Amino acid sequence: MINMTNPVGPTPLDKPGLVGQPLDRIDGPLKVSGRATYAAEYHDEHPLYGFVVQAAISKGRLDEIDTTAAEKAPGVRLVLTYKNALKQGPRGTSGNPQLEGPSIDHHGQPIALVVADTFEQARAAAYLVKPRYAAEKGEYDMGSSLAKSFVPKSNNGVPADTASGDLTAAFTNAPVKVDVTYTTPPQTHAMMEPHATIAVWNGDSLTLYTANQMLMRGTDMVAGTLQIPKDKVRMVSSYIGGGFGGKLQVEADAILAAMAAKVLQKPVKVVLTRQQIFEITKHRTDTIQRVKLAAGRDGTLTAIGHESWSNNTPGDTFYESAAQATRSFYAAPNRMTAHRLVTLDLPHSSSMRAPGEAVGLLALECAMDELAAALNMDPIELRIKNEPQEDPEKGRPFSTRSFVPCLRKGAELFGWSKRNATPGQVKDGAWLVGMGMSGAIRGNPMLTAKASVTLDKNGIATVRSSMTDIGTGSYTILAQIAADMLSLPMARVRVALGDTAFPAAPGSGGSFGANSAGSAVYDACNVLRGKLLQAANLPPDSTFNNGNVTGLGRTVSLTDLVGPNGLEADGAADPGDSRKAFNQQSYGAHFAEVGVDRDTGEIRLRRMLGVFTAGRILNAKTARSQAIGGMTFGVGAALTEDLVIDKRFGGFVNHDLAEYHVAVHADIPAIDAVFLPELDDHSSAMKSKGIGELGICGAGAAVANAVYNATGVRIRDYPLTLDKVLNGWAAANKTGDAVSQRKAG
Repeated sequence: MINMTNPVGPTPLDKPGLVGQPLDRIDGPLKVSGRATYAAEYHDEHPLYGFVVQAAISKGRLDEIDTTAAEKAPGVRLVLTYKNALKQGPRGTSGNPQLEGPSIDHHGQPIALVVADTFEQARAAAYLVKPRYAAEKGEYDMGSSLAKSFVPKSNNGVPADTASGDLTAAFTNAPVKVDVTYTTPPQTHAMMEPHATIAVWNGDSLTLYTANQMLMRGTDMVAGTLQIPKDKVRMVSSYIGGGFGGKLQVEADAILAAMAAKVLQKPVKVVLTRQQIFEITKHRTDTIQRVKLAAGRDGTLTAIGHESWSNNTPGDTFYESAAQATRSFYAAPNRMTAHRLVTLDLPHSSSMRAPGEAVGLLALECAMDELAAALNMDPIELRIKNEPQEDPEKGRPFSTRSFVPCLRKGAELFGWSKRNATPGQVKDGAWLVGMGMSGAIRGNPMLTAKASVTLDKNGIATVRSSMTDIGTGSYTILAQIAADMLSLPMARVRVALGDTAFPAAPGSGGSFGANSAGSAVYDACNVLRGKLLQAANLPPDSTFNNGNVTGLGRTVSLTDLVGPNGLEADGAADPGDSRKAFNQQSYGAHFAEVGVDRDTGEIRLRRMLGVFTAGRILNAKTARSQAIGGMTFGVGAALTEDLVIDKRFGGFVNHDLAEYHVAVHADIPAIDAVFLPELDDHSSAMKSKGIGELGICGAGAAVANAVYNATGVRIRDYPLTLDKVLNGWAAANKTGDAVSQRKAG
């Protein structure tokens, strides 16, 4: 087993090879030809179809639910409600029970499942279910409920609050300071593939073909919910059509399908509609964030304060850790971060696209821009001025920290020196043009993982792991690692993922997938190399090359060493205490140029650049693709994404992709991502860092800062829309602000 407590020395991957090369995804041909099997596409199971009936109120209870008409409808086999649902375990980290009882906790909560021979029959019969409600008054507005906020439990051992020094005194005495509040709206994952599950029972064993990012944790939740042994649950997610955190947990589709299949003793498929996804599954909570920055006149920060409020459903303690990145980004002797949670009667909030940093940096990095303006200082120089030499809160060394090189390289490539620091001065026809920048930081976690590698008599190596691929390139990266470790061409490596029958891996999420599963594959290949050398009676310094091993003047084909049944090796990796000894982060710098119409206030991104460091890059093409994808989501967070709460009734108004606006091709013109060379031998055997979520961190703030530079309007309520620009100009006109004279010249 690889334990990351100690740094990793030279490895076979340090030599030029396939790792790092911009190789095409090995699963690409399957996907573009329609041969990649997603959760809802296991046609051999011939399932019945389930359709979810949802609550039409946000708080209260079911007085009655009449299923008589639905049960008599054509093709209907079963109508599940709380009256006939199977007994389930309690709600929590290892349980997500459905149809528990008559209580209604949020709008859209499942209250019944109709199962029929066809999807159309199930959907039609669902409308025949007649619930009668006793509605109660709910709380749906965080802003009016802040007095009821409380300190949430620690998040994976990370405390909700931290403090050092005397923030109040330092802020009071500082010559230059900003005290600003930013708000971000609820957002939803908007992945392409809907949540879907086919449940199949074989005796007392359950197989779920499902869309889930973290299968091993998923089996815990399924077993805990259905009250069956974990070894009786198998989950299969060979291909996942996007997740972004929306498929980290086992959702209602899986539990309802499993219960119905158990009752009927037939396979049952449940696929949530797009509208159902918005309320049955998780979303990102809105936040209110107050940032206080104090500095000397030379720009040296003396105080940093960051408070954040978020909300969740009654009993759910997950909170958006928006101030967490602030703890290690910039140096300052007086510091405070705090998180507060508000209980609202809304659907569940949870992790989404870099939880914490993604929304936290929308506030922090704009506040830094505001401080730079107050100091009349270049925002890049302000950040360099406050670069810490060690973890500002805990005093730990950084494993690596290349934030400043990202800033400088990005400024050079983007042409930052041409920026006019005075807002509203650059015009291009009907457009005001502005440039903005921001920093990016994202934690670099690693979790325990296992993998196996088998070399068969034909010289084909097969990697097996329950790691998942949510479209990020796991299949390809793990194949590259195995190919380099065994000195085989990519054509002779197979990768099998997404099945809990394979060795346990943490799955895709939190930017830990490549580090964790990749290190396990590395270890399995190392063990296999040792077995091959032992079989060949050759020393450890022998050379592997193109299916052969050479040592002591002899060259032996690997196929001659494995025998008729092949040769298998298991590997494992563990983070050890490396995350306690070192502050481990990935870094970047974003640069954006926008145009704002001088008449309408319409905002258009013109170009964007991200420069990042994330240890060894395992595949240059997939890494760039992930970074650009994250930056695109950052543009959406800045300009378009807003899940609107009906504060009268507690539902989401825009619960489909027609009205929830993710950034599309027309919104994203010239965009690029560049990675600077780096190795981090404290991070993993790969010496790489997580990049899956790095691209979104800070990206929206660069856009917002560019809008300010173009218009002179500082918008602190995301998303930035044209009405907010126009309102800013109107307010500036009343005060006679010269910047507001946008049509001059």
